[in-house]
Amino acid sequence: MVGITNLLNDVNLSFMGLPVIGTDEAKNLPPSELFEILSSSEKGLSTSEARERLLHYGPNEITEKKSHPFIKFLSYFWGPISWMIEIAAVLSAVLHRWADFWIITSLLIINALVGFREEHKADNAIELLKQKLALKARALRDDKWIWLPARELVPGDIVRLRLGDIVPADVKLIEGDFLLVDESTLTGESLPVDKHVLDVAYSGSIIRQGEMDAMVVATGMSTYFGKTAKLVEKAEKQSHFQKAIIKIGDYLIVFALALSVLIFLVALFRHESMLEFLQFALVLIVAAIPAALPAVLTVTMAAGAMSLAKKGAIVSKLASIEEIAGMDVLCSDKTGTITKNELTLSGIEAFGDFSEKDVLLFAKLASREEDKDPIDNAIITKTSDMQDFASITDKYRVIAFKPFDPVSKRTEATVEDSSGNKFRVTKGAPHVILSLVDRKDVSDVPIDEYVDKFAARGYRALGVARTDAYGVWHFTGLIALYDPPREDSAETIKSAQSMGVDVKMVTGDHLAIAREIARQVNLNSSRIMPVASFLDIPDRKAEDIVENASGFAQVFPEHKYHIVNILQRSGHIVGMTGDGVNDAPALKKADAGIAVAGATDAAKSAADIVLTSQGLSVIVDAIKESRKIFQRMNNYSIYRINETIRVMLFITLSVMLFQFYPVTALMIVLLAILNDIPIMTIAYDNVKYSDMPEKWDMRTLLSIATFLGVIGVASSFGILYIGLHIFHLTHEVLQSFIYLKLSVAGHFALFVARTKGPFWSVKPAKPLLIAVIVTQLIATLITVYGILLPAMGWGLALFVWGYSLTSFLITDLIKLPFYKLLDHTGINR
Repeated sequence: MVGITNLLNDVNLSFMGLPVIGTDEAKNLPPSELFEILSSSEKGLSTSEARERLLHYGPNEITEKKSHPFIKFLSYFWGPISWMIEIAAVLSAVLHRWADFWIITSLLIINALVGFREEHKADNAIELLKQKLALKARALRDDKWIWLPARELVPGDIVRLRLGDIVPADVKLIEGDFLLVDESTLTGESLPVDKHVLDVAYSGSIIRQGEMDAMVVATGMSTYFGKTAKLVEKAEKQSHFQKAIIKIGDYLIVFALALSVLIFLVALFRHESMLEFLQFALVLIVAAIPAALPAVLTVTMAAGAMSLAKKGAIVSKLASIEEIAGMDVLCSDKTGTITKNELTLSGIEAFGDFSEKDVLLFAKLASREEDKDPIDNAIITKTSDMQDFASITDKYRVIAFKPFDPVSKRTEATVEDSSGNKFRVTKGAPHVILSLVDRKDVSDVPIDEYVDKFAARGYRALGVARTDAYGVWHFTGLIALYDPPREDSAETIKSAQSMGVDVKMVTGDHLAIAREIARQVNLNSSRIMPVASFLDIPDRKAEDIVENASGFAQVFPEHKYHIVNILQRSGHIVGMTGDGVNDAPALKKADAGIAVAGATDAAKSAADIVLTSQGLSVIVDAIKESRKIFQRMNNYSIYRINETIRVMLFITLSVMLFQFYPVTALMIVLLAILNDIPIMTIAYDNVKYSDMPEKWDMRTLLSIATFLGVIGVASSFGILYIGLHIFHLTHEVLQSFIYLKLSVAGHFALFVARTKGPFWSVKPAKPLLIAVIVTQLIATLITVYGILLPAMGWGLALFVWGYSLTSFLITDLIKLPFYKLLDHTGINR
């Protein structure tokens, strides 16, 4: 079917007179023929041409198979929980309880509508996050290099590919030296492949080295990836937290089934109607099952992810929120995260017969403005501020340029002067530049001393060299670059440490630079270690060094992976920041991989979080927000377990001990629906984030939930006694009386469960408060006026509210010493 669709598309495009070409055909055609076929040139397309082609070719994206909203809505009537409610409705019809039938059916539809609406909102939020993470590409439009969303690329576009980019479409390489391309995601080949002019690079592959210009030959579903991709949505791996929540759901279902079996045995012994029992048992199980669980999880995670996005941290995987909440070690890049990433040229040291102006000139010629490289920008900014410097550089023409890559650690340009003489210039790491020149040429120059002197002041040294008429390299001098710490870095690090997160600075810079920056941001500078200190030594000793260090200097990307691995072996939840293509393995390995602002596409695709603004404070904000999300889910879990124990145990014991059904099947359905709808708003509730990394503590959760549930059971038996022996209520009115108590007390229990301190210690969010008030007002009105249930009047309703409020205050008071008891016994540690 996909093949037929593509064929029809090709026929339509050909009929319209638009060029159609496959990637396989493009492999065998020279660029000149491709330019002719695709009506393009080395100057790319005009904006109007590109716009017209986009309309006909469609967006450059892999189409996802999405369910129709109506089909999605119908799915809410399919599944174990829905089946139980539907069977209960059918049994109501069989028993000729038509009022129950219509009410249960209506409530089923209302529940589906609310769930569909909330999930739709969550899906929209997730889609918005995807758009923010969408790839961008450099394209030549109207004879200018511009950034544009990769989905807007069309065949015939000229794009520039460089280190760290994800190839945005199938392209033919037309200009440049070479590319080292990682095609493992497409072919399974683990080793990168060399690509040169006339080769084809495939959409989705990663540039590991080099820089080249290319022409787009296929986009979207016409690419190699688009044709071979299986059109199925990949299920996201469940986080530990999600698995724990599902376990709670399973536990509650088993608990409900066990109690239902007990009631069944009692009904069988008493020769009660099996149809009536079955209807009651079904809705009882429905009440116990956390029907809102999937929606609460999705809405809470999505709402939290949107909050994180507003703070400059986009979550690429919702499940990673839990890992951020539990992170106890953060390995942070120095440049751009702890520092401003605003390099300034702070000094020049010229060697031999070269002047400072010569050094600066050669550095400028070895820089390229369009690459937006921070070092290049610092040099270009410095030269643009100098008078008459433009008149000097105008005498030279760059005829070839090799951009920086992590292997060579330098840039290089081939230059021609006004007399036609050609020479090469380069700039890069001092030791790399030193390896190019004859050591005798610099034997009397104390280069290491200059580098150390710069480093002691926090300056980074950059070596500059040029070739002579014979092609021999000469070291012309050193440039000092300074990247000052951010004003808020010291305070932010202190804040992170107070939250139980050990911040370790990671940098490729000289040890002296790292220690000076560490000193300025109040990290222990004496514990900044060279990366060599823990390499090639026994594991236990390496673990001790890495755990106790405040940071690491002279780090290469491959060392980051090693650091993460050592910390994880020691039992830590590790966050690692990165920006380069070689950081991707460490970002994937880390529990929370964080791609910093300006990161390469490869780093972004490997990360759990992508930062859109610079600085450590964004990461700390993300930690706080993630812990809030975790707390909301923890509160929901306590409430849900407590509610099941409170309702199920009370009803089961009432049936077994007193031969009395305290509520009807309809009342249980009402209870389940009216109490679940406002629970959706827990996603927006106010919570206090924990001062320590979050860990899923099932023992504490079950202990406090069971404790609250047992108190609730005792409170329910108390009001049952009052209704029977003090108010002498009829059977029907007593059931309404009990129903209202279970409903009102259920939401009071939510306010007990949502805080570890007194209920007023954290003010509830307005949406949650309004939802609770509205649903409980409905519950009160239907019992007072007998709209769906037997009427009992305002007097009894007000008594129920007063009784429930008193029970709530007593429970909240008892809760505080119980939490202290858990702490004292070590359960809550």
